[in-house]
Amino acid sequence: MAGIYLDNNATTRVDAEVLAEMLPLFTQDFGNPSSMHGFGAAVGGKIEWARKQVQALLGAAHDSEVVFTSGGTESDNTAILSALEAYPKKKSIVTSVVEHPAVLALCDYLEKKRGYTVHRIGVDGQGNLDLDAYRAALSEDVAIVSIMWANNETGTIFPIEELATLAKAVGAVFHTDAVQAVGKIPMKLADSAVDMLSLSGHKLHAPKGIGALYVKRGLRFRPMLRGGHQERSRRAGTENAPGIVGLGAAAQLALHHMQDENTRVKALRDKLEGAILEAVPNCFVTGNPANRLPNTANIAFEYIEGEAILLLLNEHGIAASSGSACTSGSLEPSHVMRAMGVPYTAAHGATRFSLSRETTAAEIDQVIAVVPGIIERLRSLSPYWAGAGAAPKAFAPTYA
Repeated sequence: MAGIYLDNNATTRVDAEVLAEMLPLFTQDFGNPSSMHGFGAAVGGKIEWARKQVQALLGAAHDSEVVFTSGGTESDNTAILSALEAYPKKKSIVTSVVEHPAVLALCDYLEKKRGYTVHRIGVDGQGNLDLDAYRAALSEDVAIVSIMWANNETGTIFPIEELATLAKAVGAVFHTDAVQAVGKIPMKLADSAVDMLSLSGHKLHAPKGIGALYVKRGLRFRPMLRGGHQERSRRAGTENAPGIVGLGAAAQLALHHMQDENTRVKALRDKLEGAILEAVPNCFVTGNPANRLPNTANIAFEYIEGEAILLLLNEHGIAASSGSACTSGSLEPSHVMRAMGVPYTAAHGATRFSLSRETTAAEIDQVIAVVPGIIERLRSLSPYWAGAGAAPKAFAPTYA
C-alpha cells in the first residue's frame, strides 16, 4: 500500500533484489538440498553461498559458524537452552530488564518452572546498562549471559565487546540478541568474545520466517530441534531454501549499504527529531542520544496516548509504532520505558519512528509537517493539558 513507512524496527519491505534471488528457489531450483541428485546439489550450493554472505556481514571467522533458523525467537531460545544443557551444573542466567520478550519470557519460564536464578540487570534513564550491577551478577555459577546488542524501542547500543569479555572471565557463555543491530552497525565477530548471536531476516529486507544463529567454532552446543542432519546436525528440518537465499542476498546488500545507513539515514533521523523537538513543546527523545542505532527515533510526547498518535498518523498514511503497550490492551507503558524511569506523563506517548535505507528526505519532510498538528489536536482534548503553550498539569509520579 502507498504511504510513508517508518516502522522498520518491526519489519522491513523485502528488497526487490532479494526477491529476485529467491524466486527461482520456488519453481526452478526446488530440490531438497539433502538429496544426492543434481536438483538437490544446485540448492545446496546456493545455501552455502548465502551462508558466506551472512558470515561476511557478521565478520565471522568461518562460514560454518552460521546456523540458519526460523528467526530471532528461535535463535534466542536455542542459544539459551543450549548453554543450560551444555553446562548443567550452572544454575544462573544473566540478562537485562529491557530485552525482547523472546529472551525475557524464556528466562521467566526457566526461573519459575526449572529453578534457575535469573539476574535481570537494570538500565539508567538513557537505557544504558548498569555495569556495576552486571559485574556483581557474574559468577562461576552463570551458565549464560544474554544481552541485546541494541534496544528495539530506543536504539540504545550496549557495550557488547566489554560485556562479553567480562562474561568469559568467569567462564560464562555470552549470547547477544542482535536482531536490531545486524546490518546497521559494523561487526567483526572473528575478533570478539561473543559466543552466540541471533539475527532475523525480516529486519534487514529479507522475508519473515528466516534467521540465523552465530555459534563460535569450538563452543559446546546442544541443538533445540533434533531430527535430521541439516545444518551440521545443529538445527534439524528441511532447509527453507528460498528464505535462506533471501537472507544471504539481504546480508550482501546490508553490507553494501551500511555506510548509507550511518550517514544519510542517520541525518534524516536527526532532522526528524530536531524539527519535532523544536516545533512541539513537552517532548523528548528517549535512549542514549550519542550511542543509538542510526535509524531509530523514539520520541516521548507528554500528556497524550501513543495509540491516539498512531491512529492519527495512520490517517495521514504514516506508519510508526508506540513505545507503549497500550496497543496490546494494557494500561501500562512498555517494560523498556518503565525500566528507564520515563514518567507516566510521557511514557504513554512514546512513539517510535524507525527509518530504513528506503526512507527519503521528502517523506521525512511530510512527517515533520504533520506531527505538530497531531500533537496539538490531541492535547487540546486531554484533561491533563492546560492548552497549547500553557503549563501542563502533572498527574502521575515518575518511576523509581
